[in-house]
Parts: sequence; C-alpha cells; structure tokens
Amino acid sequence: MKKISVSLSGHQTSISLEQEFVTALHDIANARKTSIAKIIGEIDAHRDMNGNLSSAIRVWILNYFRN
Repeated sequence: MKKISVSLSGHQTSISLEQEFVTALHDIANARKTSIAKIIGEIDAHRDMNGNLSSAIRVWILNYFRN
C-alpha cells in the first residue's frame, strides 16, 4: 500500500492505495494533462458518501480503463 496526500475542500487527507492504482492515477493525470489532486477531487465530489474514498478511486480507475 502507498499513501498519497491531497488537499480536498481545503484540508489535507491521506489515501492508501495499492501501488498499481497510484501508477494508474499518474498515467490518467498525465493523459488528461491534470493533477492527481484534481481527479481525486472530482471523484470525491461525485461519490456515494456511504462508501470510502479509496474504494471510490479504485472503482473510478476500473471504469476509466473499461471505457
């Protein structure tokens, strides 16, 4: 597991993800010419608040590559 730290809504948060998902996030951010923090912010804004953010990120990455 790898921890990444980002600022969401003005406060720092840490997210633990497997290295493969962190690498995928970097690849997607580079392809979209944006930052990982911006992608995570978008995921956070649209996720079901009953689930955790790490899971939402994993599902988002899976759907990104499926589409």
